[in-house]
Amino acid sequence: MKRICNVLLIAALFSMLIAGCAGKKETEVKPPEQETYNWRFVHEEPVGSVQDVYVKKFVEVLNEKSGGKINIEVYPVGQIGDATQQAELLQNGGIEFAMVSPGNTGGLIPENQLFSLHFLFPDDIEKTKEVFKTSKALNEMLSADYLKKNIKVLSYWTEGFMQWTSSRPINTPDKFKGFKMRTMPSPMIVAAYEAYGANPTPVPYMEVYSGLQLNMIEGQENPLQSIDEMKFCEVQDYLTLAGASLYATTTSCNPQFFDGLPKDIQDMILETADEMADFGMKIQDEMNAAAFERIKDTTDVKIVELTTEEREAFRKASMSARDKYVEMVGPRGKEILDELVKEVEAIEAK
Repeated sequence: MKRICNVLLIAALFSMLIAGCAGKKETEVKPPEQETYNWRFVHEEPVGSVQDVYVKKFVEVLNEKSGGKINIEVYPVGQIGDATQQAELLQNGGIEFAMVSPGNTGGLIPENQLFSLHFLFPDDIEKTKEVFKTSKALNEMLSADYLKKNIKVLSYWTEGFMQWTSSRPINTPDKFKGFKMRTMPSPMIVAAYEAYGANPTPVPYMEVYSGLQLNMIEGQENPLQSIDEMKFCEVQDYLTLAGASLYATTTSCNPQFFDGLPKDIQDMILETADEMADFGMKIQDEMNAAAFERIKDTTDVKIVELTTEEREAFRKASMSARDKYVEMVGPRGKEILDELVKEVEAIEAK
């Protein structure tokens, strides 16, 4: 009898142990699955361009910082609209990130047209880099105007100085009279070349080569990398190293999208944008230098460097465009421009 009781006791204890283990298994908390983010980033240039290299690096860095949580698809110009359409998609939340350049958004944010003014920024690219990183006029005042139009600027950077190609010499302002200069659809870029007496002609970027070839336009402006990439020197006789203005752009995102993200993800994005400003400056310098060598080696274009006297003549002629900027934009534009001029002068005086 005693043996039977022991057997029953052991069986009861075994049953309780199994039940206890089963109960523990049911209440066991599984670790939450890692949240992932899948976004889109559009830019305004073809594959292999400065913007394309920059954006792909931005995506890579952000993916690494997030431990693989953030994945971004890259769309170059044309895949989901032209530059203007891309900016509209960003505003409406159709995409999360975009390169938004002033030359394509002057009608939307008139204040950003100060980037189109000639001889405004330092001739030294390192000093220009300092302006972009520290400027209150840009990073606070102008960024606030972007935000009013539902675009959050993460950083300002440049693809380099704009150089001119032409079918005839344009090394002095008087030679621009009546010259059909292709420009982006920016009222201020148009005004900048009107100051020299030119006939500015807005033409979509992907149509510039054929426009030059058919003599619908006589010249264009772009950084050296773009001139080489688009083979403009094949259909032009002169390359003038003017450096009168910068090709400025912004790394931007949709503000509602950004505000809806966790704080740690927001910090990753801001940190990446800050780091990438240096990368953008570095890559444009390398790519523009390499492009210049290819142009010299593979084309018959005549290269013209402006003399000190010629640059000064252009500088003086360009000042009337600043009055036009204030007239177009109003008191707010003047306030931003005056602040930026002071900041540039302070940096150049160092």
